[in-house]
Amino acid sequence: MDSVQYYNTREAIIPVGQNSVGRPRTSSRAMLEDAAAELFLENGYAATTIDQVAQRAGVSRNTFFNYFGAKSDLLWVELDAAIDRLGDELRDTPPGRPALAAVRDATLRVAADIGVDRVPLALTQDDVMGTREETRGSGLVRLARRSDIIAGFLSRQLGRSGDDLLVLSAANALSGAISAAWTVWARDGIGRGPLVDYVSESFAVVSTGLERSLGGPRAD
Repeated sequence: MDSVQYYNTREAIIPVGQNSVGRPRTSSRAMLEDAAAELFLENGYAATTIDQVAQRAGVSRNTFFNYFGAKSDLLWVELDAAIDRLGDELRDTPPGRPALAAVRDATLRVAADIGVDRVPLALTQDDVMGTREETRGSGLVRLARRSDIIAGFLSRQLGRSGDDLLVLSAANALSGAISAAWTVWARDGIGRGPLVDYVSESFAVVSTGLERSLGGPRAD
């Protein structure tokens, strides 16, 4: 490894100088993320192997699997972290809090901490990397995982079964709204505003009907 560091803006890979604002390579995970971004853009996703990513990062193949379960996970680093944090935020929500407001507030807190340069590669570089089909499939996996997290929370807050029609409908609507916000945000390019603004607007689209339905725990 030479002494030049790279900062992945998700729009381009640029060197980081002493006076530049970038993410320092302080961990094996960060080095793997940056190495993957460089290689995917240089060679294409399909032509890049896990071994090549590990070699570029200066770590072992086993170290790669300590952090990532598959190569496709490297396309969704920011989104996966946001989903994990949303789950943590919802688990910390006290019982009795209005369900829709809690999901909205937790999602906005997560979105507010994501900088405008931290767009998942899958949402900005699929043409360059040749990952359109891969990102569709792996993106649906993440949509479903977030839906499951929200459904579990709604089930607890509303006192309904996790298989309840209202719970599943609301969870999928909210998860879809979040996905729409991420997608439009990414496609707005380098002039995009804060992610939290897109999420807020997207939630407003689906909130009217849900506000009537998610009034509180069902009375038995």
